[in-house]
Amino acid sequence: MTTPPHEPTVRPDPPEPADPADSATGAGPAVADPHRLSRRSIASLVGFFLAIALGALSVMVGLPYVIMKPGPITNTLGKLSGQQLITVSGAPTYPTQGALDFTTVRIAGGPGYKVTVWDLLAAAIRPSEDIVDEELYFPKGVTGKQVEEESAAEMIDSQQEAVAVALKAVGQKVTEHVVIAQVAKDAPSASLLRAGDEIVSVDGKAVSDSSGVRDGVGAHRAGETVALGLVRDGKPVTVEAKTRAADGRATVGVFLGVRFEFPIDVKINAGDVGGPSAGTMFSLAVYDTLTPGPLTGGQQIAGTGTINAKGQVGPIGGIRQKLVGAHDGGAKWFLAPADNCDEVVGHVPDGLRVVRIATFDEARTAVEAIADQRTDSLPTCTR
Repeated sequence: MTTPPHEPTVRPDPPEPADPADSATGAGPAVADPHRLSRRSIASLVGFFLAIALGALSVMVGLPYVIMKPGPITNTLGKLSGQQLITVSGAPTYPTQGALDFTTVRIAGGPGYKVTVWDLLAAAIRPSEDIVDEELYFPKGVTGKQVEEESAAEMIDSQQEAVAVALKAVGQKVTEHVVIAQVAKDAPSASLLRAGDEIVSVDGKAVSDSSGVRDGVGAHRAGETVALGLVRDGKPVTVEAKTRAADGRATVGVFLGVRFEFPIDVKINAGDVGGPSAGTMFSLAVYDTLTPGPLTGGQQIAGTGTINAKGQVGPIGGIRQKLVGAHDGGAKWFLAPADNCDEVVGHVPDGLRVVRIATFDEARTAVEAIADQRTDSLPTCTR
């Protein structure tokens, strides 16, 4: 904002000083300089400008925290940005009703988006928000783009696991392949192993899942070599990989992943949402799409939880924010991972009922019971 031009101000001459003789003898009163500020006025003025400076710094300086806030919910049975969230081809599909909402958490802060002291003060008085150390979500040395890429990769993996669980539940055959997702830079045999390699055997024994690989490698002592049978670019390869100690057992320094072969094509469009926590709700939605009759009976049911190919539901972060988001989005029911129950108790919004789940079968049974209004015996986080 600018101020309008003003006329020049004419400053009057200062008053004449007191007679020196009077000042020296104290015979006459001293004349105060009207242009000189008192010590109290100077202190007040300095304090005022310090307050302005501190206020400006409090807005400009970012602090090493992030704020977790309730995010929006999305119906996995509906559309997102005008496109059906789940589409299936290669198998019969059936109409659905109601909602199976996945829930989200909004994160304020992180690289390039620092929070200020005012943001923290506001979050501290809001029961639905939590303040956590920035490094829990954005480790040092990791850029915001890298975090987004990792989150997107987790979302893709969770979708594949969810599809695998749902297809198995409807009797479809799902083939799993154990692959090397990433090779640690300091792995003893990093030059011999590649991301994307499929592991088909350990010491000549066929393996079909990650547990088989870990058990086979873990049977060695650190420093020994293990024969890994791989498929690389469609060709069989055997690698003698050296092991090292990690968490009290032998490993080869790789991160394992799973690649699935599905008999039908299932696509999930989750927009720009990342992370693995929507897996359980995706699996229920795919199952509902592939089975006759609406699974929800028209009810709006929200929930969260990771899921693996064995149908086990895992804990997630931000459960308190997701409960609030589900309530604000109109859901009356919420499926919560059993391992999150300690965080659920005492934080359930009025009007929202929480059901405890630990597996896909338990989640499906709960939804069916809600649809049939058989809810008295559903497990909760308090019993």
